[in-house]
Amino acid sequence: MSRIGNRKLVVPEGVTVESRDHVITVKGPKGELSLDLNKNLTVTVEDGVITVKRNNEDLKTKAIHGTTNANLKNLIEGVTHGFSKGLEIIGVGYRFNVKGNTLVINAGYSHPVELTVPEGLSVEAISNTEIKVSGIDKIKVGEFAANIRKVRQPEPYKGKGIRYKDEYVRRKEGKKAA
Repeated sequence: MSRIGNRKLVVPEGVTVESRDHVITVKGPKGELSLDLNKNLTVTVEDGVITVKRNNEDLKTKAIHGTTNANLKNLIEGVTHGFSKGLEIIGVGYRFNVKGNTLVINAGYSHPVELTVPEGLSVEAISNTEIKVSGIDKIKVGEFAANIRKVRQPEPYKGKGIRYKDEYVRRKEGKKAA
């Protein structure tokens, strides 16, 4: 039994949920998101409560049951509150610069790295070394933040690189002088 799959999701005020042809559409104050459903799952919306039921006890259906419920919860949270991910860059001369729809990263390479911000996301520069990626789709926010982090991943000896705001980088001691 999937505990997460069986939980009932409460739809907050100002949010509408529609189910049509195995596609769930959630509309809220921040925007609209949709999710394609597996054919073996049934989603019902009654009296502001969403329930996800599986049509058979197949192993793959059981596996996707809890995931679908969690994705629906993320859709509801996204259209009401939104998601954000903070990143910071550590290193001498390393900095972020937001120019319109482009994020320019100086991370110790011979050239600045330019990333185009995807549609539906916004990047806010808190300072030269900190940015915040925000949007209503949790998957897009996390994926773009991971792509930014890939430009220069944190290294364990000096701690230089791009890391998430709440990330802990385990430091290594390195070579000792004889």
